Amino acid sequence: MTINDSKGSPQAALCYFCVLPFQNSQPLSAPTEILKKYWGYSSFRPQQAEIIDSILAGQDTLALLPTGGGKSVCYQVPAMVMKGMCLVVSPLIALMKDQVERLNDIGIPATCLVSGMHYNDVVRTLQEAANGSYKLLYVSPERLKSELFRDYLVEFDLSLLAVDEAHCISQWGHDFRPAYLEIAAVREVHPRVPVLALTASATARVGDDIAASLKMKQPAMFRSSFARPNIFYRVLHTDDKTNVLLRNIGDECSIVYCRSRILTEKLGQYLTHEGAGATVYHAGLTRERREEAQAAWMDDKSPVMVATTAFGMGIDKAGVRKVIHYDAPEHLEAYYQEAGRAGRDGKPSDALTMYYGGDIARLQASTELQYPPESYLRQVYQAVADYLQVPITASPDRYFPFDLHEFCNRFRLRPAEAMPALKLLERQGLWTLTESVYHPATVQFIADRRTLDSLSLSHPQLAYLTVGLLRMYNGIFHYPVSVREAAVARQLRMNKDEVVTLLGRLHDMELLLYNRPTDGPQLFFHHYRVDSRFLHINMKRINELKLHHQQRVDAMVRFLENETECRERLLLQYFDEQVTTNCGHCDVCAAKTTPRQSANKLKTDLQTRLPPAGRVSLFEVCGWYPPTITDTVINTLRLMADEGVVRIQQGFVEWVG
Repeated sequence: MTINDSKGSPQAALCYFCVLPFQNSQPLSAPTEILKKYWGYSSFRPQQAEIIDSILAGQDTLALLPTGGGKSVCYQVPAMVMKGMCLVVSPLIALMKDQVERLNDIGIPATCLVSGMHYNDVVRTLQEAANGSYKLLYVSPERLKSELFRDYLVEFDLSLLAVDEAHCISQWGHDFRPAYLEIAAVREVHPRVPVLALTASATARVGDDIAASLKMKQPAMFRSSFARPNIFYRVLHTDDKTNVLLRNIGDECSIVYCRSRILTEKLGQYLTHEGAGATVYHAGLTRERREEAQAAWMDDKSPVMVATTAFGMGIDKAGVRKVIHYDAPEHLEAYYQEAGRAGRDGKPSDALTMYYGGDIARLQASTELQYPPESYLRQVYQAVADYLQVPITASPDRYFPFDLHEFCNRFRLRPAEAMPALKLLERQGLWTLTESVYHPATVQFIADRRTLDSLSLSHPQLAYLTVGLLRMYNGIFHYPVSVREAAVARQLRMNKDEVVTLLGRLHDMELLLYNRPTDGPQLFFHHYRVDSRFLHINMKRINELKLHHQQRVDAMVRFLENETECRERLLLQYFDEQVTTNCGHCDVCAAKTTPRQSANKLKTDLQTRLPPAGRVSLFEVCGWYPPTITDTVINTLRLMADEGVVRIQQGFVEWVG
């Protein structure tokens, strides 16, 4: 954490265990003054000032701002104006950590609670928050269910409840997360605290659902235009995606989205082999590899990020010049959010989507795949219970390691069919699936003190470890305590592997409960397990969602196959924004305004543009013309090469004459 000195420069807090309540030497009240002091800007972006004024008036507020529209400032500035602390609910650990680091760097005390934190660190953070040490506290929606958090929630002096990625609370949204429904419980504890809900992609129906689910009271609604005039939208039907990708990627900062982890790996290797400087990101990588890939891309060491949709949310990088969808997105909400990660600095950028017949067939088949029959849902539920060895009436609220492929192999299920069923049952509130969560080791003694004392005679090595644990961790007799085996080993001057072995022996002797650390996909079991035959499944609701999904698929297919209507108009109309003019910056508009150039005319034009000496990159040559005729340009250059007029080597064009 950091605090401000009298000049406003960040200074490190002096005491690790004691964080002083935040104070300003000169209290600020005007939002513009705070914006200037901490962020260095003299004015707000469109809609930001109005949203902040609404919050300061105590009004529940719903803000629909496009990607890159500055959503975080809308709650960070009011947090500095109002007395108390702003509680921010956010779905991504990386996003929370990034926000906290930035706030601390500019002298605003903020912190977050994330999975994997030591129990004592969580308690200390909650105590400091209750004592007024922070202006912003970031938590995941799952944290709201914790009894420990709820105990401290009553003590918080809350000024504002901010809900980021608020579309996750709506079953009609594209990324529904049941844990978001827990947010309404915060309002029961702090009914007078205003709520700010923020999202970048939501239809009017989703917006209404957000307001209802958060129990907003006559909310003020702000909606910025979803138009992005600096992005050139392109859709290309092609059976040769790999070569099209290579021709379009260049050496600029780019994101390439793929549907599968395997494909990201293959494309990453291919682009690297071709000199494109690519790195790969998907949920199947270890946490360390994901962090390394993201850091390399953020630092421009690898300009091209090849990723699944697990990458991107909360990534604040302004200079992304290209977003390329190698596979057609599932729906327009995802497409708009992902394509919108290009050009956040306002400079011209490109959003290219490639598709072929197989993509259309996949989309059209997705409805039946995503919404299987009730009998299959019961089969999957029973398989999960057997896989995790959860007996009937077993207590809820437990994490289990969950490997989808091992699960499917054991019960002879197809992953492409099982995963949607798991997600639907998650929507029913039965469990929460996470791609990768780190949980440290936990230890709790279950033997009495006399039994532990007797170890000194029979097992002196075990007794030494036992005494060390009792000295290092309070409460270890009463509840599972997070421990770091490496820290225990250092403290007791032992080898880490030796500590792990001895803890395993104590566990086998039923003297303590030792849960080893996990870092991988997890399933959090929410409910008391029942017989699958008697499981209540709301099929009426599921069928409504199925119909809604089909409507979204139809909209995506229309967008891909469209050759006559302005693409941005289609997007804006989908998000209930009525426009009557064409954008002029999509492939459909360009095809109408740019006359098709004949081969001879294009050949003459190239002869005048190509320098008489030296080489020009093929990418630069294609950039001289509208993207809609890129293939024509390349074919003309190949014809000129066959005639001996130019030479094409290693991605460069050289005039021969």
